[in-house]
Amino acid sequence: MARRFYKYFPWLFVLGDGLVVVLSLILTHLVVSSYVFVDNMNTGLYGVYILIWLLLIIYRKDYKVGRTTDYIFTLQKLFGSLLWFFSIISVLWIAFQAYHLSRLFLLVNAGAMLSLLSVYRVSVHIVLKQYRSRGGNYRNAVIIGKGGTSYKLAKVFQHRKDFGINFLGYYDDISSCMETRGSLADFFRDVKEMDLDLIYINEKLEMSTMKKIINYADEHYIKVKVIPGGNLQLEKKLSFSKYGDFFVININAIPLDSALNRVSKRAFDILFSLFVTVFILSWMIPLVGLLIKLESKGPIFFIQKRNGENNRVFKCLKFRSMTPNDYADTHQAVKNDPRITRIGTFLRSSSLDEMPQFLNVLIGDMSIVGPRPHTVPMNENFRTQIEKYNARHKIKPGITGLAQVKGYRGEIIKPYQIRSRVRLDYFYIQNWTLWMDLEIVFKTIRELGFNREDVY
Repeated sequence: MARRFYKYFPWLFVLGDGLVVVLSLILTHLVVSSYVFVDNMNTGLYGVYILIWLLLIIYRKDYKVGRTTDYIFTLQKLFGSLLWFFSIISVLWIAFQAYHLSRLFLLVNAGAMLSLLSVYRVSVHIVLKQYRSRGGNYRNAVIIGKGGTSYKLAKVFQHRKDFGINFLGYYDDISSCMETRGSLADFFRDVKEMDLDLIYINEKLEMSTMKKIINYADEHYIKVKVIPGGNLQLEKKLSFSKYGDFFVININAIPLDSALNRVSKRAFDILFSLFVTVFILSWMIPLVGLLIKLESKGPIFFIQKRNGENNRVFKCLKFRSMTPNDYADTHQAVKNDPRITRIGTFLRSSSLDEMPQFLNVLIGDMSIVGPRPHTVPMNENFRTQIEKYNARHKIKPGITGLAQVKGYRGEIIKPYQIRSRVRLDYFYIQNWTLWMDLEIVFKTIRELGFNREDVY
């Protein structure tokens, strides 16, 4: 049928992706050749380059644009494909000694592909949603069993036309309304004429009825989904675990429970912190250390116990910005704090006092991005006052975080400030992606340059 355009859409999507990559190569050639001499474009080499990209996105099924997914998911999938692509290209570049493709060329092309493909794929996503909202590429669906949360799902279908779900009505033996098409027996009689794509089953149906519906759907290539009851309609992303033939629902799983996600985040942390350590801290520590020593007696580093992952206490490193005192763990720094030294004022206003924490990241106590760690006494105080405060310790603390780039940093004066921090930390933990980490890093760099009001 015309609405089933998936026979053609994947190939159109892949073709569009290929044309965008060709455009990125042309732009890269023009940009790089304006700075350094570049040989004429090797058509064969670039053909292989494009072919690898096309095979990769077909393998990863990037052309599948989910009906209920948002633009962020589309960009995340693109970023994952780009990481894989340039990892493969890097290996081949070394293995075949393709040094006529300079590192500058690959770097510029990576930026060009990220920019152009982001625009292309988000545009496709928007166009596809608009097409579905106007009645194209729809899926016929019924709900079997009207009680519980079935009504809410039907309302979603009616209000979110961009999902492309054409709701045909309910089948139920007890409840009846304008949208009820008949009983369960009527369903098995009508289904042959309905050209059905999706069946949503109320969880309260009898198991024997469920099995009968699922068996029929399997034989006729119809997808079946179960509608969870009100107890499972939570503000959480649910996942499943399998114990033999028995399934259980994971209520409070987080993205970083996944081994692949943990490895990705840790790899990013190691690469980033290693770069900073080698190229910045290697000369910054001796220089700043000398300035600290010249102004006041005491150690170069201020080492403070803070709570980390699973509330484990670790030693957090900072450049010492105050004269040695007995209140560092219990009294926050305030504006015009007499304990802060002159070099300390500069370090704190520029956030350079936090730089040694990249060593904490390297050894595994912290992450580049995560909830900011508090001192042990402050942690105990907030834990008894703020709901879900302890949930922020599910992952490693970070040098920067979502709360910080949203403006919640520096001295905590009013209760709403710590509540807002905890709320944003909780959102970050529940919705973590590598893309979000990169976005927060870029926003942090921007904040360091343009917004220094609450840092002292």
